[in-house]
Amino acid sequence: MAYLEIQPHPALQPYIDAYWISEITEYTLNQTKILPDGCVDIIFNIENEYRTEAGRILMKSEAIYLIGTMMRFKEYKTIGKAKLLGIRFKPGAFSYFFNLSSLHEFTDQSIELKNIALPVIHRIDEYTPAYLDQFLLHKLSPPKYSIIHIIKEIQNQNGQSRVGDIAKKHFTTPRQLERHFKNSVGVSPKDFISLVRYRFVSSKIKTNTSGKCLAELAFESGYYDHAHLTKEIKRFTGSVPSQL
Repeated sequence: MAYLEIQPHPALQPYIDAYWISEITEYTLNQTKILPDGCVDIIFNIENEYRTEAGRILMKSEAIYLIGTMMRFKEYKTIGKAKLLGIRFKPGAFSYFFNLSSLHEFTDQSIELKNIALPVIHRIDEYTPAYLDQFLLHKLSPPKYSIIHIIKEIQNQNGQSRVGDIAKKHFTTPRQLERHFKNSVGVSPKDFISLVRYRFVSSKIKTNTSGKCLAELAFESGYYDHAHLTKEIKRFTGSVPSQL
């Protein structure tokens, strides 16, 4: 499997994490595990039907899909060749380009897009990133209500935030904040905080050069104890900390 990420136009980088290309050139069995990252993706299936080993169609040939924010990992065994092109939107940024009433209904879902204006892409070449840039720059328009500044605050605090404190700081209520998060991100602020914290502590576990024990890392990352950390890691990845 070949995988490549391409940075978008500088004006899009506050909103688009990357364009990505995934290509399987041989008819083989492949195992893929996708972990939650808080992002929403649009995926273009350029070529063949994308099927599981058991024959279930994950993506139709030459179709476009919206992949909602994930709160649990996904694991597939696929068979055959594939060529996928993706646009990965940063948390809270999808509404800068597309007007959906709420992303919450798409959480942990893969939905074929038929009624949203999107570019028609039949092949991937050196012109594709510029083509996507042009399309998205034309679509870029700030929504009526944006929470990107709140999202960045949670990320900068590595998920060690409290919903009540955030709501108070930004002159809103926890209930209103939850509504805005579900509409713009797809999950509640509490779930998003958990997701950011899990990604932070996972990075610390993988690069634990200081030799700290899991209990220390858990405490430093805002977990109650080792058991709480292990439960959250298992929830998002399907693995225990030692398997990261």
